[in-house]
Amino acid sequence: MGWVKDALKVLKEEGICQIRPHGGSMRGRIESGQLVTIIQARGEEVVIDDVVFIQWKNNYILHLVLDIQEEIQIGNNLGKVNGWIPKSAVIGKVIKVED
Repeated sequence: MGWVKDALKVLKEEGICQIRPHGGSMRGRIESGQLVTIIQARGEEVVIDDVVFIQWKNNYILHLVLDIQEEIQIGNNLGKVNGWIPKSAVIGKVIKVED
């Protein structure tokens, strides 16, 4: 996942990055290879329906915020609910998707 290393590095240095992630879990909202702009964000700054860049099970993914309580419930854009993450797992949020 080369895009992850790039995103982590640039977000840390500049607070905003553009990447072209590959995969199908966000199909319908983010197509594989589309240009995605991510800004640094904390868990306290996200709202339901945001797409977040998170650390998940020793990996990094883009997923949808489904619910927010003490933790954040995440899932893909195909109806799968992945579970709950601590707010500290949020690294950034998507602010723009383009071709």
